[in-house]
Amino acid sequence: MREIVHIQAGQCGNQIGTKFWEVISNEHRIGPTGLYHGDSDIELERIDVYYNEASDGKYVPRAVLVDLDPSIMSSVRAGYFGEIFRPDNCVFGQAGAGNNWA
Repeated sequence: MREIVHIQAGQCGNQIGTKFWEVISNEHRIGPTGLYHGDSDIELERIDVYYNEASDGKYVPRAVLVDLDPSIMSSVRAGYFGEIFRPDNCVFGQAGAGNNWA
């Protein structure tokens, strides 16, 4: 069996990653709260490739969200599928991390 850990970093990575999880969730009939809304065993057969099943029957993406700016995490969590992510899988820095150039 295959398991994927999805890492999304930075503003662009988090925006693309959020859309990725929206598409994958729609394909597997996972609603924005993490509940399965289908009736097919085939959809559930490989759902553990992308998701972990929580104790309350909800499916949680196996993802780590990283950004220096906490406002990006706030916008992801406030989005349509924001409730599906576990808060402890979001790693962010202090406010005012903008304009940091290496």
